[in-house]
Amino acid sequence: MSTSKPVLAIGGTVVLWASAFPAIRVGLDGYGPFGLSLARLVVASVALAVAASFLGVRPPRLKDLPLIALCGLTGMAAYQVLLNWGEVHVPAGTATLLVATAPVFSAVLAAAFLGERLGARGILGSAVALGGSALIALSGGDVQYSTAAWVVLAAALVQGAYHFCSKLLLRHYSGLEVACNAMWTGTLFSLPLAPAAWHGLETAPASAHAAVLYLGLLPSALGFVLWATASRATRSPRRRRRSTSCRWWRWPSPTSGWAKSPRPSSWPAARSPWAESCSSPRGARPASASPWAEGQRPPPRPRPWPPSSPEPRPPRSPPWSSPVPEPWSRAYAGCRPTAGSTPL
Repeated sequence: MSTSKPVLAIGGTVVLWASAFPAIRVGLDGYGPFGLSLARLVVASVALAVAASFLGVRPPRLKDLPLIALCGLTGMAAYQVLLNWGEVHVPAGTATLLVATAPVFSAVLAAAFLGERLGARGILGSAVALGGSALIALSGGDVQYSTAAWVVLAAALVQGAYHFCSKLLLRHYSGLEVACNAMWTGTLFSLPLAPAAWHGLETAPASAHAAVLYLGLLPSALGFVLWATASRATRSPRRRRRSTSCRWWRWPSPTSGWAKSPRPSSWPAARSPWAESCSSPRGARPASASPWAEGQRPPPRPRPWPPSSPEPRPPRSPPWSSPVPEPWSRAYAGCRPTAGSTPL
């Protein structure tokens, strides 16, 4: 994906989500905070189900179901209820400023659980954003306003948790698949609000119905798909760092002992389990690859053979003490000592 496409996706998401706050005020007149939450999710779920049938959305893996359920509970069900209830007493512009702190909570969670570096500027900006949000919540003077402002801030918190969980799912799924699974799961969690939604469907004016259709099709369905697509395209790749202090050893042999050598282009079939530890991230040695138990020192390295200091050899016997081999018999015959002579 080119650089312009993620930028356009993020820009479209910002415009759609910003337009949702005044539309929520219109929908609250006929549906109320709880009925509007379910009605909006149902419209978005139906739209995404139609799109998924044409775009080939894969079913989720079983081991990812808890994370998908957490995304639906936080980013869809809880976020809609908290935001709608808070906007009953908080103006749309104030709610926009409070919900804008959701990326701050997402960055804090990513730094705490994923090891992402926040940096000094990130910490300072997060502190300023949270301080400004707290100032907005406390500056109303009315208890009802302050309570609703804190509820909207809680909506930003659960929305940040959704962004954090969806980042984990985007490693294996596309943006459309993450948005579909989260939206459908959030709708299931919101089904207890069906009586309020049905009452709003019967008594709400036409403007409230139009607001529900707009919120479900554009800010919810299209907005979350664009956000997930942009997050997948702009996420930083995971880097695998190799340890520069790894020591490469071959298996000991009776003739060569422990041979230390730099890492070659290709290892033989039999090699030390230490070689596997140097290819793991951060130089961590897997426990299963250890040739000895944890907490024990490695065995001493055996000395190579032949040893560096050979054992003393027995003294050589003089040549005349053994039969002289042919064809040098005549050459040695004249060198034999005679009786009574002293050898040199």
